[in-house]
Amino acid sequence: MLDILKDQFWFSAILTVVLIGAIMGVVAYCIYFERKISAWIQDRVGPNRVGPFGLFQPLADGAKFLFKEDIIPANVDKPLFLIAPVIAFGLAMIGFAVLPWGGNVDLDADGIIDVTAQVADPGIGLLYLLGVGSLGIYGVVLGGWANNNKYAFFSAMRSTAQMLSYEIPMGIAIFVVVITVGTLRLEDIVLSQIGEGNVWNIVLHPFAFIILLITIFAETNRTPFDLAEAEQELVGGYHTEYSALKFGMFFLGEYAHMITGSGFITILFLGGWHLPGVPGLQPGDVSIWAMLFKMTVMGAKIVGFLFLFMWVRWTIPRFRFDQLMRLSWKGLLPISMILAGYATTLVYLGKATNIPWALGGNVALLVIVLIYNGLRSGEITGRQANLPAIARPVEAHS
Repeated sequence: MLDILKDQFWFSAILTVVLIGAIMGVVAYCIYFERKISAWIQDRVGPNRVGPFGLFQPLADGAKFLFKEDIIPANVDKPLFLIAPVIAFGLAMIGFAVLPWGGNVDLDADGIIDVTAQVADPGIGLLYLLGVGSLGIYGVVLGGWANNNKYAFFSAMRSTAQMLSYEIPMGIAIFVVVITVGTLRLEDIVLSQIGEGNVWNIVLHPFAFIILLITIFAETNRTPFDLAEAEQELVGGYHTEYSALKFGMFFLGEYAHMITGSGFITILFLGGWHLPGVPGLQPGDVSIWAMLFKMTVMGAKIVGFLFLFMWVRWTIPRFRFDQLMRLSWKGLLPISMILAGYATTLVYLGKATNIPWALGGNVALLVIVLIYNGLRSGEITGRQANLPAIARPVEAHS
């Protein structure tokens, strides 16, 4: 058995099965914790009837989706209607393959590295994740189009505009990390943040971290960026005509996308499986127990981001669509371009990982942005700036 595990192919195959099972379990219980966290924020109880503390609620929800009547409207584009939820879920589930979960592993403690705790290491894992993430929009767009429903179609158009808009500042924020560490390999990005004199990238470029986090909210269609399913004007958005398991697959795909996005930002900015000064989490720790410890730390960081996603959803209301687009094109895009230019300048000067220079520039830019917005802010209203003025009622005179 040990000889089989020493083969990277079989180790990766077994790791794939384990990770898919773990992610599917987390996805199922994300629904439970979403409802529990919303209840906590709103001073309610939440699911508490099915099993102790309502812990069997995901099983009940899954059974409901399986046995509920599956209705396909008469005038939908049936092939696209059926394949859209599969695309949304399937693409969200394959992103985890290139994430480095536990570093190098010496399985039999003979001092020789046997395998790497990673399903695949293509060398350009970052580009793979960006490609898979950008394809995820097809599930939403095809689902909205295939519905043959005007509300769903509007949702698909919104999603297209939103994804295209926020992928630009996302790519530039990622470029800041790439130009700083000089590699596209995710394992090397983690290792570049570990060791004497190295720090997590969030310390060097916290502003880029904030921009990437905001864009991941938009890419996963999470509040306050869930304009694709705004019930106030779109009924249910792209999944208006879906029912039963196809309806559930869209939401399972959303949670899987959140898990992959959380792992991605963890690797880029939070050192992946590393914790400073903690034994067992250093590059030289290659035992199988160290691997399990690293995977636990990686999972804990991802769970922390999942909690943040849910906390924000039940705290901040969604933007109007014009506010959503303005934030990207007039806010995040110019700021990310300035950050990218500054990071490139630091590399040219040989100070890419110099904390005072990198962090100081980020803080200075943040102060400038806050001052600029504070000085130019106008009257706060609930209306778009280009709408005609509201006609004032004529006062009656006696």
